Amino acid sequence: MLDTHIVVALYEGRTSGLGRRALAAIDREELCFSPAVLLELELLHEIGRIRHGGAHLAHHLGNELDIECASERFLDVVARALPLSFTRDPFDRLIIAHADLLDAPLVTLDERLREHYSRVL
Repeated sequence: MLDTHIVVALYEGRTSGLGRRALAAIDREELCFSPAVLLELELLHEIGRIRHGGAHLAHHLGNELDIECASERFLDVVARALPLSFTRDPFDRLIIAHADLLDAPLVTLDERLREHYSRVL
């Protein structure tokens, strides 16, 4: 599972700052991102923080890197997110919850997420 800023970095062709385990996972594992990432990307685009919106980045990642959006039921993801009170950021809660639902590692550079999700790469 990829965090939002990792999706942007891969779209831009950047992997600097990622550790060995994260890079190995990116090279060898099947990757995906939560639909919450799509919405966060779109909001970042709307406020001018990134050049393209969620649909554009998702299309590029799917076609060029074979990275797809995960498709678990939203209710199941939200149920996992409800007790994650360490943050008020709804995107972080949903992304961690989605990774946890899949029992998947999360590739992120976010230190706060590293503190609260044991499977961070």
